Amino acid sequence: MRIRKEEPKDREAVYRLVREAFASAAHADGTEQDLVEALRQDPAFVPELSLVAEAEGEPVGHILLTEAAVGGETVLALAPLSVKPAFQRQGVGTALIRAAHSTAAALGYGWSVVLGSETYYPRLGYVPAAQFGIAAPPGIPAENLMAVRLREDAAPLHGTLVYPAAFGI
Repeated sequence: MRIRKEEPKDREAVYRLVREAFASAAHADGTEQDLVEALRQDPAFVPELSLVAEAEGEPVGHILLTEAAVGGETVLALAPLSVKPAFQRQGVGTALIRAAHSTAAALGYGWSVVLGSETYYPRLGYVPAAQFGIAAPPGIPAENLMAVRLREDAAPLHGTLVYPAAFGI
């Protein structure tokens, strides 16, 4: 498996991959693939943080981190993380998150936040966002909003998470 920056030629395959990955997910609304498309058009999009996991020349996983804000500070929002069902539970998602975190830190980003599983993300360093002074937006369950510091020199945070407009939150 190889992890690399997403390329324009990957778009259709990534669209199908995201749709397939979320087809049976418990907390999916069926529009995750459209969110990826919308985020690519949003000013918050960071091309270097749209990564593909490739096996045998085909995308089998995808991660996207886009800019968001907390109290005037720029953070990254991880969403979505997608792995083809046949490749799930094989470390693809973990590898994508680690690669994205490393790239984000090298680009100077200090924080990543995620709205997701309170059993999956903590093993990758995520803790309840409230521990860092990050409040969930209205209607978002605080117990599922988590954050991780990507750089030791990251500025302290205090405020409510503001997602990019494409999220519709």
